[in-house]
Amino acid sequence: MEQNDDVDRDLPMDVGDTLRDTGETLAIAESCTGGLIGAAITAIPGASDYFDAGLTTYAYDAKRRHLGVSREALDEHGAVSEPVAREMAQGIRDVADVTWGVSATGVAGPTGGSDEIPVGTVYIGVAYAAPWGSEESYATVSRYEFDGDRADVRAKTVDRALEDLLVELESR
Repeated sequence: MEQNDDVDRDLPMDVGDTLRDTGETLAIAESCTGGLIGAAITAIPGASDYFDAGLTTYAYDAKRRHLGVSREALDEHGAVSEPVAREMAQGIRDVADVTWGVSATGVAGPTGGSDEIPVGTVYIGVAYAAPWGSEESYATVSRYEFDGDRADVRAKTVDRALEDLLVELESR
């Protein structure tokens, strides 16, 4: 893990610099990472300039209660799914009233996987709040399958979530 320390620090610094430069804000909704994405963001001095909130919504009810994830999405697709990751990202964006919402939901293991959703499967959502009336708000979701043990899957999810956010930030 020591080899990733530079990467782990560079990604949140790059995200923070970009958000600060644009005057935009961020909130995170996490499930499988248990707060690690928020921890990576707040490890950087000055994160309060752009970071608003991080919620760990591990259970179905927490996703519904705090993020407005629909019962239908959870029932039909399960917590580890594209629709739920999308609703989580949109939910944290809207509940926190920030520019960017990021979500992560997955199966970190070692148990909990299935044939359809093996251990290491993660969905990462990124939602953007465009100015009112512009009709340019959107959300993206990507599916990943990471190798390794629980700690590896969680660490790779943190890096990938920050990378996905950075891609969206730089494309705007």
